[in-house]
Amino acid sequence: QVQLVESGGGLAQAGGSLRLSCAASGRTFSSYAMAWFRQSPGKEREFVAAISWSGERTPYADSVKGRFTISRDNAKNTVYLQMNSLRPEDTAVYYCAGRYTRDRYYRSFYETDYPYWGQGTQATVSS
Repeated sequence: QVQLVESGGGLAQAGGSLRLSCAASGRTFSSYAMAWFRQSPGKEREFVAAISWSGERTPYADSVKGRFTISRDNAKNTVYLQMNSLRPEDTAVYYCAGRYTRDRYYRSFYETDYPYWGQGTQATVSS
């Protein structure tokens, strides 16, 4: 099992940046595919970005493509989400999620494919 703890949320102005981190416990983090999802008030949770455990596959939601970057440091058991050119519509609680896999290229857009979740971190973008 792995436990996930997000940090780095906060308040940013439109056009600004935030960097989210997700720290994982456990010794097998390097075998976990990871993802970021977000949920805005009154909306369903949605996929933002994912990364295979090898780091070679990084799909993004169309709404964040070109503005957000997902990355991981397996030596630090941490996955990151660099968010640039922020917009008010990026305001949400951001969750990281993980799934153990032997497939170095595995990644998924679907929250039901990830059994492990963090508690979320709030990111607010003002106009």
